Amino acid sequence: MKNKVLFLVTVIVVFLLGLLASSIINRKNEARYKFVPKVDIAENEPRNEVWGENYPKEYQSFLQTSETDFATYQGGSAMRDMLEEDPRLVVLWAGYGFSKDYNQGRGHYYAVEDLQNSLRTGGPTGKDDGPMPSTCWTCKSPDVPRLMNEIGQKEYYSGKWASKGSEVVNPIGCADCHDEKTMKLQITRPYLIEAFEAMGQDIEKATHQEMRSLVCAQCHVEYYFNKNLPGKEGVPFVVLPWEKGTSVEEMEAYFDNINFKDWTHKISKAPMLKAQHPDWEVFKTGIHAQRGVSCADCHMPYKSEGGQKFTDHHIQSPLNNMNNACQVCHREDADKLRENVYERQRKSTETRLQLEDILVKAHIEAGKCWELGATEEQMQAILMDIRHAQWRWDYAAASHGGSFHAPVEMARVIGTGLVKAQDARLKLARLLAELGHNEPVAMPDISTKHKAQEYIGLDMEKLEAEKETFLENVLPQWLEEAKAREAKMPTSKK
Repeated sequence: MKNKVLFLVTVIVVFLLGLLASSIINRKNEARYKFVPKVDIAENEPRNEVWGENYPKEYQSFLQTSETDFATYQGGSAMRDMLEEDPRLVVLWAGYGFSKDYNQGRGHYYAVEDLQNSLRTGGPTGKDDGPMPSTCWTCKSPDVPRLMNEIGQKEYYSGKWASKGSEVVNPIGCADCHDEKTMKLQITRPYLIEAFEAMGQDIEKATHQEMRSLVCAQCHVEYYFNKNLPGKEGVPFVVLPWEKGTSVEEMEAYFDNINFKDWTHKISKAPMLKAQHPDWEVFKTGIHAQRGVSCADCHMPYKSEGGQKFTDHHIQSPLNNMNNACQVCHREDADKLRENVYERQRKSTETRLQLEDILVKAHIEAGKCWELGATEEQMQAILMDIRHAQWRWDYAAASHGGSFHAPVEMARVIGTGLVKAQDARLKLARLLAELGHNEPVAMPDISTKHKAQEYIGLDMEKLEAEKETFLENVLPQWLEEAKAREAKMPTSKK
């Protein structure tokens, strides 16, 4: 009897070991053939689906950036109308395109589509029409480095946004970050290389781990359009203001030194700076960067499927992937980790909104001073205080995740902004008294986006009608032209 039992146990063990061996062999075979290429990827190939032929797991995970059902306290992938949520933004950006339309960006999958739909890009009827330059495409598509290589940087940056409408159609993807032959991470935007050179650094010496953040820094950085580069006058090239350093004060000093402004505020007439998204600059000041963590470690963590380990290209908030993104290092419960993030974000938002309130009042009070006959000399110091205070507010507001990446630095930036904004209002109070106005300046009703846009004089019905005409009549033509052009592009099967 014992021999029979031993025999059965032996048979079962051998069977299970056979299954295990078979599974290991199958997984090894899968891994062996994972990188057998199916197509030759051409240089500057912008079509993500072509890359997906050779790298199906990465491509399939990239397609998940189309998901828009995840929302967090401060972000996520869901569409959010930020002007509707906070109408004070309309007044802060009066005279600038963001007062027309500012939606939270969705996933990389929608980078091109969201720009096409934005009221900021207007409703162009022709290639030389519309309010924005073609430079606005620069961070949105792998078609951008393709065009830069085909026609040159100067020609790419020249002209209106609509002039490249049928050329830039593929959303952020593979060719933005990878060499098509080796898959090595690479920098495809020349201005990042130039910015490192301006700081006396060689980006070519960056390690692979550093590159896992620097490929993100091609877009997630502060930048401006410079029309005065030698030999390129009149053409708005992208430049990163890092010559003096990457802190909020060093970039401010850079802008002040060249007398740069993004726009003149419609109410206060202050020469304004618009922070874009200084994510990399803020991230570098935080504890994760200081411990050697890269952007990809949290936003694109490694993933295993079928025995194959690869980088998850579902680029998203780590809060939607905490098991792979956070709990690899942090052993706390997911709910606890999430609450820790939200706690930092709530505290930062509380002080940022205080600064926002003061700035709105400062703009309106400055407008009243002009109305009462103030001179440019009387207003100069006040307007610089407003410029510097709002730069700090926008630096904190536009840095996606900044209150988590570097909460101490964000608190410092907002704190110095509060001081400068209060200084502006003290000077305004004195000037208003000198001009004979001793009562508090009446504040308008800007409780909704509609009321705020009406207050600053925007004709939203006209803007929306122009955009609708563009979407119905012009955009389909762009897409047809792009489809015909891409049909002629080479794709060689192995």
